[in-house]
Amino acid sequence: MISSLDVPLDLSQPPTITQQSPKDYIVDPRENIVIQCEAKGKPPPSFSWTRNGTHFDIDKDAQVTMKPNSGTLVINIMNGGKAEAYEGVYQCTARNERGAAISNNIVIRPSRSPLWTKEKLEPNHVREGDSLVLHCRPPVGLPPPIIFWMDNAFQRLPQSERVSQGLNGDLYFSNVQPEDTREDYICYARFNHTQTIQQKQPISVKVFSMDSLNDTIAANLSDTDIYGAKPVTERQPVLLTPTGSTSTKVELRGNVLLLECIAAGLPTPVIRWIKEGGELPANRTFFENFKKTLKITDVSEADSGNYKCIARNTLGSAHHVISVTVKAAPYWITAPRNLVLSPGEHGNLICRANGNPKPDISWLANGVPIAIAPEDPSRKVDGDTIIFSHVQERSSAVYQCNASNEYGYLLANAFVNVLAEPPRILTPANKLYQVIADSPALLDCAYFGSPKPEIEWFKGVKGSILRGNEYVFHENGTLEIPVAQKDSTGTYTCVARNELGKTQNEVQLEVKDPTMIIKQPEYKVIQRYGQVSFECIIKHDSTLSPTVIWLKDNDELPDDERFLVGKDNLTIMNVTDKDDGTYTCIVNTTLDSVSASAVLTVVARPNPPFDLELTGQLERSIELSWIPGDENNSPITSFVIEYEDGLHEPGVWHYQTEVPGTQTTVQLKLSPYVNYSFRVIAVNEIGRSQPSEPSEQYLTKSASPDENPSNVQGIGSEPDNLVITWESLKGFQSNGPGLQYKVSWRQKDVDDEWTSVIVANVSKYIVSGTPTFVPYEIKVQALNDLGYAPEPSVVIGHSGEDLPMVAPGNVQVFVINSTLAKVHWDPVPLKTVRGHLQGYKVYYWKVQSLSRRSRRHVEKKILTFRGNKTLGMLPGLEPYSSYKLNVRVVNGKGEGPASPDKLFRTPEGVPGSPSFLKITNPTLDSLTLEWGSPTHPNGVLTSYILKFQPINNTHELGPLVEIRIPANESSLILKNLNYSTRYKFYFNAQTSVGSGNQITEEAVTIMDEAMASRQVDIATQGWFIGLMCAVALLILILLIVCFIRRNKGGKYPVKEKEDAHADPEIQPMKEDDGTFGEYRLFSFVSSAPF
Repeated sequence: MISSLDVPLDLSQPPTITQQSPKDYIVDPRENIVIQCEAKGKPPPSFSWTRNGTHFDIDKDAQVTMKPNSGTLVINIMNGGKAEAYEGVYQCTARNERGAAISNNIVIRPSRSPLWTKEKLEPNHVREGDSLVLHCRPPVGLPPPIIFWMDNAFQRLPQSERVSQGLNGDLYFSNVQPEDTREDYICYARFNHTQTIQQKQPISVKVFSMDSLNDTIAANLSDTDIYGAKPVTERQPVLLTPTGSTSTKVELRGNVLLLECIAAGLPTPVIRWIKEGGELPANRTFFENFKKTLKITDVSEADSGNYKCIARNTLGSAHHVISVTVKAAPYWITAPRNLVLSPGEHGNLICRANGNPKPDISWLANGVPIAIAPEDPSRKVDGDTIIFSHVQERSSAVYQCNASNEYGYLLANAFVNVLAEPPRILTPANKLYQVIADSPALLDCAYFGSPKPEIEWFKGVKGSILRGNEYVFHENGTLEIPVAQKDSTGTYTCVARNELGKTQNEVQLEVKDPTMIIKQPEYKVIQRYGQVSFECIIKHDSTLSPTVIWLKDNDELPDDERFLVGKDNLTIMNVTDKDDGTYTCIVNTTLDSVSASAVLTVVARPNPPFDLELTGQLERSIELSWIPGDENNSPITSFVIEYEDGLHEPGVWHYQTEVPGTQTTVQLKLSPYVNYSFRVIAVNEIGRSQPSEPSEQYLTKSASPDENPSNVQGIGSEPDNLVITWESLKGFQSNGPGLQYKVSWRQKDVDDEWTSVIVANVSKYIVSGTPTFVPYEIKVQALNDLGYAPEPSVVIGHSGEDLPMVAPGNVQVFVINSTLAKVHWDPVPLKTVRGHLQGYKVYYWKVQSLSRRSRRHVEKKILTFRGNKTLGMLPGLEPYSSYKLNVRVVNGKGEGPASPDKLFRTPEGVPGSPSFLKITNPTLDSLTLEWGSPTHPNGVLTSYILKFQPINNTHELGPLVEIRIPANESSLILKNLNYSTRYKFYFNAQTSVGSGNQITEEAVTIMDEAMASRQVDIATQGWFIGLMCAVALLILILLIVCFIRRNKGGKYPVKEKEDAHADPEIQPMKEDDGTFGEYRLFSFVSSAPF
């Protein structure tokens, strides 16, 4: 037995309906009616139709045609036919020699969009606070229209908790307000099927407020009448729909349940929904129309029950219970499936359905009720099952199962096809399957045969049968490898066999490496007009050709030359705000697809704030508010407020204050007599926005000054005057017109009365005829046309200074060492300073050097000691020299007279280095040394010290020899030296204090003449010349090797050579081995032959 397998079309099979029109088919009356009916079978089926239960002879109606090789009817309405004439129930039958299949009953109805019936609508006069219902009552259409309310300008009327449209299309007012008054409440009905909109006549609503109603009553009553309408009174909720306390609702399983409660009341009631004895279903419950509508999707029998809506306001509540019953049209539990049987086999057709109420099951054979169909001894009907046994070829037929109740029906066709066929495999031979590693592999083996063949799978040509948990064998013959690996690659053989034969087929499986993104794009934050790149580096199977696609916000990249797509990256040039979004790299191959995304955030300075508004204007304060501009993805951290004084400094903006970025209002302090304009600047991490547009101007009233000038000073410029200066008030500080200053002064501790003068808006006043450098009390007060500023504070100033009168006395010098001395003096009386004491100046100069009697140009040096100091140090003196110095007092005017010159001497010091050292007249065993005395002897020279030692050819130093030379000598001949030897000399001078710095030189004694001649003879020999060339070539190679090593970081023993020339005092002594060789000369080169 084969169940639900497709029979190959080259084999005989009963008809199967493959396409049909819906059961309830509403057609557009302006277009041709097309009723679909398509079927397949072998031989191809023929088609016939019934209409309203009787045969429909299409040949007798010129408006009706059937498509070739099809059962689809076309009813021509465009050429004069009327859709209403073809209303009815249609059913299609597809028939061939093996049976007949039938379609559903297809109910054809033309859509209708009738006009509104004309009616006279009276204006609605309603009192403020009352409820109101505007009825729509649209014409009955097919299908029902969609209702909405608009005004004459085709604008939808606003809806809210107070005003909303019900499910029936009526417009409900929980309470009316004066603003509801209008004459163009229009209900529209849109018929989607015919794409038409019908309009109801406008409805007028007039709302009377209590005040206007009282005025109307008063105008029509006498003074003696009692009148007055009640004020708007609050009312507890009353349900407008549904009415009463309970109602019922029936809904079909799988549909959407809509329950509605709309209430009147003042204040406007709030609606709440509950299910009695249960909970509202999660994930399927929605609230619409301001919670007035409860919506439950995909309802089932479990959703039956009592649903309560509660309308509540501050005065009370009202409720309504809706009893919901969920019924069900028939739905399949087991639909019958086609059977392919071989002669003599057994099988069952099962038709099981459920519904509420439970549906009735009936069977048909080839479209005829089975009770009156031709008898077939091989079948037996048992309720919802037909049992077949020992079938023969004549048992082939199409059976219909009908399950119906009061809410609908189900109709299913299932054929029984009796065939005897050997196995055949329908999957193409050697079909190639390619999958990605670690993913499932499905290898098809579509087959057919009757009886139903058995399927086996093998791997490889001689492989064993596949079994085990690593494989899944599907009923349709497909082999599934749940997790394919690289070693799953190979040839797989499918074998199908039944009692009539056997066949097999091979397929190929290739398992590929997965495609991976090894470098994913990353989150980027970029400033506007910058450049950004996203990487997308991939790894893939070498046999696959990947393609990389970039998306922005799941859509194609903009067609913009700024977007540059490279091999493994996406670059965006000159980034703008619209580039903000999510960028996705998608890598596709023929087998797999991977993707990775990253977000680009474009940041910039904020947009400027706008809509600046000034409120709360007071004399000394005002409130400024604004609306922030776009922060451009970087939060605003603060706002800077600036102001312009259009009265005193137009065009100049000053800082006023700064507030946090979360604040959009600020209370600003103001000054009088300023014409203010304000602007706001937003600040984020990127920078400052452009300033906002200026606010409106606000001119504050004039007032007397609040403050006096700052930085008041009194400093005389001459010995007999006092110059009083101050920093003038800025324009906005004047607080009013006519700004002036009252300048007052008096001599401290002498005058009791103040001398005052009023000056214009200046910043200086000079008082003449004052005593020299006496203290004055000074004050400067601002005033304008409205009065004086508060009393100013008093500052102390002084009249002009004069030069000091006396010099410091008792000047003493204490020599500390050869380069440092300390000087001490007595302070001068403060009265003689005649000014601010600034300090003392010490003038000192070198008279002569005691070691040389020659005089030179005298250069005086000056040291200044601030304040009232009476001693100081004189550094940097020259040893063994005579100096003079004097001391002077200094004030703001200048220097006073000098003290008498004081002579002092510095002691001896160590001498400087000798001025030169020359080595001349080299011989085999002697050298001549010449030197010059130190330029700075710093005392009386006592002697010179000469030290020397040989240097061998490895740059090692020999024993050190020391010679003391009288100070009056200037040359020396050294004898008994080794021939052809390099010597290093160290030479310095001495005084009684100690030794000075040394100088060094090197020199070489000459060779023996006989040895030199032998060397000349050898040098002329050919073998020697060849040897020297070989040595030179070897040295060149070594130099190249050393150069390469050095470039690679190798070490080179330069430091060791430098250490060989260090001071002999710190060199280890070595025995002379007589192997002294060549050494570089720095100031002397021997001319002796080698």
